[in-house]
Amino acid sequence: MTQEKKTGGDVEVRIYSIATSLTESIIFLDEIEGTRILPIWIGPMEAQAIAIRLSGYPSPRPMTHDLLFSIIKTLGLTVKKVVITDIAENTYYSSLHLDEMDGGNLRLVDSRPSDAVALAVRFGCPIYINERVFGKTQVLSKPITEDEVVKFKHDLKNLKPTDIIGQLMSGGISGASAEDGGGGGEEEDKGEGEDDEQT
Repeated sequence: MTQEKKTGGDVEVRIYSIATSLTESIIFLDEIEGTRILPIWIGPMEAQAIAIRLSGYPSPRPMTHDLLFSIIKTLGLTVKKVVITDIAENTYYSSLHLDEMDGGNLRLVDSRPSDAVALAVRFGCPIYINERVFGKTQVLSKPITEDEVVKFKHDLKNLKPTDIIGQLMSGGISGASAEDGGGGGEEEDKGEGEDDEQT
């Protein structure tokens, strides 16, 4: 754990959609006050942990993220927000902003984005992406009209995550253009391109 450092340029996002297959998944995070969507490759188990919580159906027994939620709450802490802070060599980095219930002793905990988002949906806390991430990877542009939104979400559900890589590189999905951020952003097979040995 490290003490919080003040960083600027964090953009609030929400979960736009999840595309999944047997071997990999993509979570799409869209900025609340903007048109950009960031796709992040995650593992299918992490995608399931997020989707189950969003569905509103409780698991009969605590899953890993439910256990983490209970431990954090039992220790008298809460997750105030999660921030996806950077991407380097196709590996995303994020942090949990943990705080005591009374608002004291704020600290940061290093986390994979998939785990951070899975906890965010359990704590009901906001999700942020640092602006530097948008500048270093491929992003999509949100559709504008209601018909475009419906078609876009329909196409996302029917595409396999491996199909989306080609769509990103060739100009987007259903008219949603990919912006060249210079970073790629594709994830490796282990999910999120997140190395197990993060520093």
